[in-house]
Amino acid sequence: MYKLLTIEDVVRVPPAKMGMPIKKAVKQSLQEQLEGVMDKEMGVMVAVTEITHVGEGKLLPGDGSIHYVVTFDVLSYYPTMYEIVSGEVIDITEFGAFVRMGPLDGLVHISQVMDDFVSYDAKNSMFLGKDSKRTIKEGDSVKARVITVSMGKNDYKIGMTMRQNGLGVLDWPPIKKGEVKDQKEEAKK
Repeated sequence: MYKLLTIEDVVRVPPAKMGMPIKKAVKQSLQEQLEGVMDKEMGVMVAVTEITHVGEGKLLPGDGSIHYVVTFDVLSYYPTMYEIVSGEVIDITEFGAFVRMGPLDGLVHISQVMDDFVSYDAKNSMFLGKDSKRTIKEGDSVKARVITVSMGKNDYKIGMTMRQNGLGVLDWPPIKKGEVKDQKEEAKK
């Protein structure tokens, strides 16, 4: 889930930026320090959007930079449990599909790809449903539900499922209740 957070922090502005207007120098310093950084409580910092207050600058002994107390807004992304996300399949492996959802990637384990027996086709790098004949491959746009989230200081793990109705590859036609069973019974005849 994307969130707009208001943060107050001390920002170090190096001497190279001292000829710039203060707000511009502070914003550039914040962008360099925060954008793309992962925080286990706030998620991934996507963008510094606005500087709302810049306090008086202070010089510290032995440091040529100016340190400002700044209040600013930052856009962050933190996946939440049971959230439905849209993304693109970026990799298919024998154990699952990796899906890029905004600034992060998550894994849909092979057991969570679809409600069908799934086989891995290594030659074509795709999954195939035995009865439904549905496929999933790199580049497919998908909807998935987040079922596990583990955010650390420098790493993360996000598990997702596409087995629920309405989830999966966007091009898949919906399966009506009992349709897969009907296909199995017809195959036996």
